[in-house]
Parts: sequence; C-alpha cells; structure tokens
Amino acid sequence: MRHFRLLVVGNAVSSYGSYLNMVALNVFVYEVTDSALAAGLFMAVRLMTSVVSGFVSGRLVSAYDRKRLMVGADLTQCLAMVALLIAPEAGRAGLLYVLAVVTGFCSTLSGVALRSSIPEIVGGELRVRANSLLATGRSLAMIAGFASAGVIVAKLGYVTAISLDAASFAVSASVLLALPIRTKAAASQAAASQAAASQATESQEAEPQGAGKGGGRRARRRQAGSLLLLRAAPVLAVMIAVRAADGLGSSSHNVALPVYSSALDPSHPATFVSQFWATWAIGNIVMQQVCGRWAGRGGRQGPGERAFAIGACVMSAAFIVVFAGLPTGVAVVAALVAGMADGLTEIAYVSRLQAAPDEQRGRLFGLSASVENTGFGLGMLVSGALLDHFRPLQVVGLLHGLAIVLCLGMFVVLVRYGRRDRPAPETAPERDVPPVESEAR
Repeated sequence: MRHFRLLVVGNAVSSYGSYLNMVALNVFVYEVTDSALAAGLFMAVRLMTSVVSGFVSGRLVSAYDRKRLMVGADLTQCLAMVALLIAPEAGRAGLLYVLAVVTGFCSTLSGVALRSSIPEIVGGELRVRANSLLATGRSLAMIAGFASAGVIVAKLGYVTAISLDAASFAVSASVLLALPIRTKAAASQAAASQAAASQATESQEAEPQGAGKGGGRRARRRQAGSLLLLRAAPVLAVMIAVRAADGLGSSSHNVALPVYSSALDPSHPATFVSQFWATWAIGNIVMQQVCGRWAGRGGRQGPGERAFAIGACVMSAAFIVVFAGLPTGVAVVAALVAGMADGLTEIAYVSRLQAAPDEQRGRLFGLSASVENTGFGLGMLVSGALLDHFRPLQVVGLLHGLAIVLCLGMFVVLVRYGRRDRPAPETAPERDVPPVESEAR
C-alpha cells in the first residue's frame, strides 16, 4: 500500500490536469474556431474515441505490460499538449481534433490498465481499500480542477492552463516509472509474452492471406471469450447494463442542472449548480472513505452486488428528488445522499470486476468503459432533445427511472444466481472460460 499511495498521488495529479483540461480546452476550442458547432464537435470526437477505445484498450491491457501502457498514455498526452502549445495559430484548429482523439484514447487506456492492475499491485484482499483511495484522490482532483479552471484561464491564460495539464501527465508518468510495482499476474505475463512471440513467428512464416485468416480467427476467439465470460457470470452482465443506464441518468442531470438552476434563480444561475456539485462531492468522498475503512475488518470483503444494486437505486431516486422543486435545503440533502450512493456503487462495481481472473479483467474493464461512455453520450443527445419539450424533472425522472427498473431486474438475477455455491474445481469445464462466481451480499 505504500507504493500504491504514491501511485494515487500521481494519478490524482494527472486527473487534476484532465479536469482542468475539460474546462480550458472546451473554451479554447471556441476561442480558436469562434464556432459553437466546432466546440460541440470537439466534445463529440473525444467521447466517440473513448467509446471505441474501450474495446481496443481491453485487448491491449490483456496482451501487454500495463505499467508501460499507462506510462505511454501519460507521455503521449503530455507531448500532445506540448505540440498544441508550439503549433502555429493557423494550424491549431485542425490539431485540436487530433488532440481530442489522443486524449480520448489515452485516458480510456490508462483507466482500464490501472483498474485491472489494482489486485496485482496491492493484492485481492486490499483491492476495496485501494479503490477507495484511488476514487478519493480522483474526486479531490475533480473539485480542484473544476474550481481552479476558471481562475487560471481568466488570470493566467490558456497557455498556462495547457502547460499545467502537460506537466500533470509528466508527473504521473514519472511516478509510475519510479515505482517498483507489478501490474500483471506472473502467469498472465508469461502467457502474453509467449503469445506475442508466437504471433511474431507466425507473421514471419505465414503468407499474407493465411496471416489475415489467422488474425481473424484470433479476433473471433477473443470475442467469443468475452461472450462466454458474460454468459458464465450473468450478474456481471446485468451490472454492466446498470452502469450503462447510470450513464444515461448521469447525462440527464448534467444537462438539466444549468436549466433547472437558471429557473430557480435567473439572476444567479450558477448558484444551485455549485451547491449541488460541492455537496455531491462531499458525500462521494465520505462514502469512499467509509468503504475503504470498513473493508477488511472482521473478515469483511467490502460492498458486494446487492450493495451495488441498492446504491444504484438510491442514487437515481436521490437525483430525481433534486429536481422535484423542493426547498433548497432538501435538495442539497438529496445531493449529499446521491453522492454517497454514487461512491458506494463505484467502489462495489470496480471491486466486483476486479474479482475476475487477471486474464479476463482487462476485457471486462474495456467493455465496461465502452458501455459507460456509450450510455453517457447517448444520454447527452436524448436529454438535450427532451429538455426542449419537457421539464427537467420529467427528463431526469425518465432516464434515472430506467436505471431503477434495471436495478430491480438485477435483484431478480441475484435471487436466481446469487446464492449458488461455488462449483468444485474438478467439475469446471477445461476449455470454457472460467466462470466468475457471484459475491452477492
């Protein structure tokens, strides 16, 4: 955990740069292009890259050393920021979209690699505590990044903001390089090296047509392995579906908050938004710390699948209450509850996926990243269209209500599969993907 705490610091620094980047670059795009359409296209390109890169990241994380992938992702983003700074003004508009692709891909790859590495860095029994530390550092970085972005851009300019972003990635890469951590199971590392050597030999000996067929067969086998994994663990499949619905709901309250806040106080439209996110962040950090301290005591393993389902229901219901037109004090309490429930579901979900064997973990986190980003992107489009015709409460209630319905469906799955005993090792089929057992609590 000593080495992991240093990793958390480095990751928090790069996360600060990323959140600063979200604000500064989006405004910078508008300044450079003088077009709202161009700014929206920049965000769309970045989000679509994150969706596609989830599947690619899962394969890369399963095949290559994760520490090197994370270092490479940080350094690539650092160099991309430097390239933007030194580029002539005439070429910056086109370079911004290249930057959107680079940051979207590298941030997803780094996140998938780090999450799938935690059980190997700290051990499976400490993964819940490690997840809580990592999530707390990221939440604090989010608060600092969003809070300081406006001041830095207004007082010091875009060059300083982008330079800080580049420096944050350089710091994260340096910390990763300095830490003597193992990010991949020894067996998985050996298998990946053997597979890479075998693939290189085949590519040298096989004819182009045969190599293409072999590559297609390998891709189909990898895809079939992921499908078999989800079929063997239906609870995991439902949890991933719930996360997609959470993405829809999250996009709805993100889009609806400015509209609702403006209606509450037209003279100060940012007041309620600030109160909401500050309270939400406090609840999120408190729950992450509670989960980290609670796990491991008295044989406890941390929040499980049932806690995830309950937390997702409470979170969605609390977000709906925020937009119900109740007094500000009640809405702030609801935001606090939503933040706490969000922190609980995040820890439970990530820890549950990390219970999978190392060779399956990368594919799971890659699939999860793509599904979550798809849900969030689709929700942004749907919410924006619906808010032109319906009130914020109706839009948020519809999309978060979908998440509640899926959580109820998850309870049904837990009743069917959650209490099954673990099968004896000799009964497990030899050639199938090893099933990920339920940890319902």
